[in-house]
Amino acid sequence: MAVLNTLSAASPAQGYIPRIIKKDNRYIYNFCAKYLARDSQDPRHNYGQYNDSELRATICEPWRLPIIDSYYDPANPEQSRLFNQVTFVYYQGPVAIPTDVAIVGTFANLYQPIPLEQVEDSPYFAVTLIIPKGEVHRYKYRVDGQWKTDPINPQQVTLPNREVWSRFFTHACSLPVTFEEWEQRILNRLVTHILPFHTKDGQNFLDRYINQLDEQTKNSQYRATYKMDESVGVVNFIDKLVAKEENHHLVDYRVCLDIINKVLSARIPTMDVFQIPKTAFEHLYDEMASGNVPGWDYQRYGDPRYFLTLLRRHAFSGAFTHPKYHGNAGAAGWAYLQETFTTTESGKTIFDWRGNCEKPYGTSEEYLG
Repeated sequence: MAVLNTLSAASPAQGYIPRIIKKDNRYIYNFCAKYLARDSQDPRHNYGQYNDSELRATICEPWRLPIIDSYYDPANPEQSRLFNQVTFVYYQGPVAIPTDVAIVGTFANLYQPIPLEQVEDSPYFAVTLIIPKGEVHRYKYRVDGQWKTDPINPQQVTLPNREVWSRFFTHACSLPVTFEEWEQRILNRLVTHILPFHTKDGQNFLDRYINQLDEQTKNSQYRATYKMDESVGVVNFIDKLVAKEENHHLVDYRVCLDIINKVLSARIPTMDVFQIPKTAFEHLYDEMASGNVPGWDYQRYGDPRYFLTLLRRHAFSGAFTHPKYHGNAGAAGWAYLQETFTTTESGKTIFDWRGNCEKPYGTSEEYLG
């Protein structure tokens, strides 16, 4: 239900049409040549998350499409930073090239298809739209009069009427797309024992850092989605990571979070798992690190230590990634490193991220994201 509510909330006002910009053919070819142009139909980058008969199973990193890219308008730099350019590429494999391709999606009205142009005489059709950051949308293609989901993009959502649509989200999205609320809560309890932000000094830093942010940044990057993830948006980062790049690890999270929920509920049956004391999670964390967790269902998942290693990698990546990748909210992770690596004597830091990062996170006038 979280996904459906997200899609509804992200839908624009009736009649809205996003601006179309013309991209150079080389821009399209650069992505198509790298990820789509491959004669062999053998499975590629498929770890069991796709059916071998699907086109996306034969494509290198199909999660990269549609292309979500930075957008910059020199005539209006401040406003343009609020948007992404999203390039939709339709390709149906080594079959007959269609004659007419168009797209509808919740980023525009659903009754007026937006046409895609054929890229010269190639089998690729493309269109680039300017869409706000921080949004989730669903879409479909109309191909020679037939409605189809994107054969490349693995992200899909099923509506209550069982209709399947393709889905994408833009940069700095803080709306949940993968995990249910109870899964987010358990994840947050686990990552607090991995990252340094819930120590006394770390929490003092975060309180000081968040309080000094302007209201616009607080509202855009520390809004309601972080009420269960009060550090730096790590749970949100993982939520997006397993929807795209590491979708093959989604099954690890689904199974292990369910096992963890059952283990903790069995240990303290009189208490809601979200209210279980911190010490119980610390004890479980140590058990997972040893690989020996009493009550763990080893038939469903044989190695809790592997899942903990996976979670640690994702947690640290999310804490210190670029904020556009849905973690490191408000660049708090970077600011923590800056303060940590600043010497009291000189007042200088070896982690001067502001001067090398684009606005609004940093101060660089040259790097545009």
